[in-house]
Amino acid sequence: MIKQNKKMIILTSIVTLLPIVIGLLLWNQLPQLMATHFNFNGQPNGYSSKTFTVFVLPLILLVIHLFCVIGTSIDPKSKNINKKIFSIVLWISPLISLLVCSCIYGYALGYITNISFLTELMIGVFIVLGNYIPTVKPNYTVGIRTSWALDDPDNWYHTHRFGGKCMVIGGILLIVLSPFMNLFIFFIFVFIPVLLPIIYSYLYFRKKSV
Repeated sequence: MIKQNKKMIILTSIVTLLPIVIGLLLWNQLPQLMATHFNFNGQPNGYSSKTFTVFVLPLILLVIHLFCVIGTSIDPKSKNINKKIFSIVLWISPLISLLVCSCIYGYALGYITNISFLTELMIGVFIVLGNYIPTVKPNYTVGIRTSWALDDPDNWYHTHRFGGKCMVIGGILLIVLSPFMNLFIFFIFVFIPVLLPIIYSYLYFRKKSV
C-alpha cells in the first residue's frame, strides 16, 4: 500500500511539516511563549515555547501521521481498506497540523481572537467519519475492531452500520449543545457513540451464538 501511494504519502508528509515553514517566516513576529491549548470557551489554558510550537508540534504530528500510514499498510487485511478510507487516514494528521498550527500562529499575532471554532470543526469530522464507517470492510486498523466483529463479517457489517449512525447522531447532538459545551458534555457525546457499537457487536455475537 505504501508503494502504490508513495507520492501521496510524501505530499501529506510535506503538508504536515508546512507549519514549520510558516512559523519560520513569522518567527520575528511570534512571541517567545505561545498559547497552544484552549478550553471549550476558546480561552488559553496551556502555553509552550516558540521553538516547541514551530518545530516540535508539527514533528509530533508527522510521527503520528507516519505511524498511521505504516500501521494501515502492514495490516494483514489491508486489501479491505478502500481508497477513500485510506485517503482519510492520509489526510487527518496533515490537515490537523496545518489548521491547528495556523490557528495558534493567528491567535499569537492577534488575527484570531476566538479559537473555539476548532471544537466545532472536530464535531464536523466526527460526523464525516460516521458517514464513512459503514463502508469499512474487516481489518485490524480502521473501524470498530472487536473480536466478535473481526471473526464474523456479518457482525462487522451490522456493527459498523450501527456505529456510523451513532457517530452522526452524536455529532448532531454536539452541534445542538455547542452553546452549552463543556468537557463533560463533549466526553459523553463522544464516548457513548464509541461505546454503544462495542456493546452492539457483543450482543449481536450472543444472539447468533444462541
